[in-house]
Amino acid sequence: MKIGIIGAGAIGKAFAKQVANAGYEVVISNSRGAESLKELALQLGENVTAGSVEEAATAEVIFLALQWQHLEQVTQNIDWNGKIVIDPTNPILPGFKLANLGNKTSSEVVQEWTSGAKLVKAFNTLQPEILAANPIQGGGRRVIFYSGDYNDAKDIVSGIINRLGFAGIDLGCLNEGGKLQQFPGGTLPTLNLIKL
Repeated sequence: MKIGIIGAGAIGKAFAKQVANAGYEVVISNSRGAESLKELALQLGENVTAGSVEEAATAEVIFLALQWQHLEQVTQNIDWNGKIVIDPTNPILPGFKLANLGNKTSSEVVQEWTSGAKLVKAFNTLQPEILAANPIQGGGRRVIFYSGDYNDAKDIVSGIINRLGFAGIDLGCLNEGGKLQQFPGGTLPTLNLIKL
């Protein structure tokens, strides 16, 4: 399975490290182009290549590691049909302001922007340095929460979570689980839990 990562900030790099170590083929991208990521790709290992956003978007699973203010613009230029999208974003704007979501969770908004894809909210509750660390801790596995409206997509993301060595916990649909995961406001962000 190929995984495309759009965004090469802290969360994108942490996720890339984990999926590359687990043997997935990874394309990491950013707005500045593949050339700016060649050194990072070499550091992350032989399973990682630097590519354009368009190349990352050809993968079966796409990890949207973007700041909220860039999400809508970037997602408009991609054909999302048949894709599985992992959404680790939080709806924070510059100046630490909460984006206006209406009565929706942030992932319900991102699902609208990625129409045609099956979106799973995951990997947003841990700090990047914790996400990048060994998930096997204290005789157990670090917990990753996930939620989504498509069971088949959740099954695939759950498989990725488990292959990385984490313990996945399904929180249900985006409207319910997304509220628990969302930062700010949810009860689960920053909790570093180990499942024994």
